Amino acid sequence: MTESEQLLARVADKARNTRPWGWTSLPEPVDAATLTRAEAALGFRLPPLLADLYLHIGDGGFGPEYGLLPLLDSPPAGEPAAVVQYLANRKSGRKDPDWPWPEGVLPISHWGCAMYACVDCHSPGATVLLFEPNGGDCDHSWFVDSATLADWLRAWVDGTGWYEEMNEELEMAPWTEFRIRAARSVQAS
Repeated sequence: MTESEQLLARVADKARNTRPWGWTSLPEPVDAATLTRAEAALGFRLPPLLADLYLHIGDGGFGPEYGLLPLLDSPPAGEPAAVVQYLANRKSGRKDPDWPWPEGVLPISHWGCAMYACVDCHSPGATVLLFEPNGGDCDHSWFVDSATLADWLRAWVDGTGWYEEMNEELEMAPWTEFRIRAARSVQAS
C-alpha cells in the first residue's frame, strides 16, 4: 500500500466515524463523469489526492469543522459547492479588482465568517491556504495553512490542526504568492 493509499484509508476511516456540523451522513463519492464535468467547469484538473477524496471517500461531508464542500452539488447546509464557490469568487474578483480571487485556488471547506480552506491546484503539493478576509485587506487575507494537502489531511486525522482547541494559538505564514497569482489572474481575464 502506497503512502497516499494509507492516508486515504485513514481519512476514510475518520470520515465514516465523524460528522461535521450540518451533515447527517457521509455522501456517496462522485463518479468519474462528475469529476470530468467539474474540471471542465474549472478549466483545470484537481490535484490527484483531492480528486481521490471525492472519487473514493465522499462528495464532501467529512473533514475539519464544516467539512469538505461537495464538488458540484450543494450540501445540506446550503453552502455552495466547491466549483460553484470558486466560479462565484472569480466572477466577484473580476467585478471588484480590490479583491481578486487567484486562478486555480479552489475553496474546499468553509470555516464560517467568510473564511475558507482552499487548495492551490497549481502548486506541486496542492498547498492548502486559509482565506480570512475579516481584516478588510485582501493583501493580508491569505495564509499557508499547510504546505501540502496530504499534511492538511494528516493534521485533521491526527487532531493537530490549528483549529483544534489546544492548537488555536498556532501562527500561519502569509501566502506571499497572492499578489503575483492575483495579477496573473487579472491578466488572464
